Amino acid sequence: MQRFLILISFLFLAETSNAQLFRKEKVTYDANQGRGTTDNNLLRWGYFLGFSSYDFNFDYNNDLRDISIERSPGFNVGLIGNLRINKFLDLRLEPGLLITTRILHYSPTYFQGTSPSASDLTREVKSTYIHVPLLLKFSTKRINNFKPFIVGGISTALNLSSNQDNPNDNSNGQFRTKKNSLFYELGFGIDLYLYNFKFTPSIRGLFGINDELVRDKDPNSPWTSNIASMQTRGVFINFTFQ
Repeated sequence: MQRFLILISFLFLAETSNAQLFRKEKVTYDANQGRGTTDNNLLRWGYFLGFSSYDFNFDYNNDLRDISIERSPGFNVGLIGNLRINKFLDLRLEPGLLITTRILHYSPTYFQGTSPSASDLTREVKSTYIHVPLLLKFSTKRINNFKPFIVGGISTALNLSSNQDNPNDNSNGQFRTKKNSLFYELGFGIDLYLYNFKFTPSIRGLFGINDELVRDKDPNSPWTSNIASMQTRGVFINFTFQ
């Protein structure tokens, strides 16, 4: 999937570099032919596709070896609602679906006095987020058919894969995470104006605010007792069409 999305982005860039982007002609909206894009509309809509890489940021109670995290590429898809505030500022709502998997690898030092099995030392955390960010987009002046911008804001997510209410915990192989999470986000990108739509590649970092760990019933659990907090962090690349 990651290679497929990269291939799509290169195809778009190849098309636009050969057509509109690097010519002196400025792409504008043509009302008669119903094509082009304009930034003057109060409301604009679109959708995005992308991929991501998520991990966790851990804070610990005691100085033991860090829990290592094995990441795998995730997939993002969603819709965009854009409210124009002025020439350089937009308010954006980007509800989407994000799917990712992280595998935690524990050191045997967490299991003092016992002999852990290989399955005890790993925990798979699957996450399917309904992710809803509210963002402010700060754009520069449009340069021909390019318009760079930075973006930032807050977001919330509902984890459909959460097992927060599962009565079983790590003693039964269940690493539990909370359903609801809060984040702040920062990123940048560039609007590329084409004849029929606006194409926008962007990259954004996501940083968790709340502790997402559901602790085991045993206060001395080797899996959760040394974790003071566990917060998601990640990077995702989106390709937007408006």
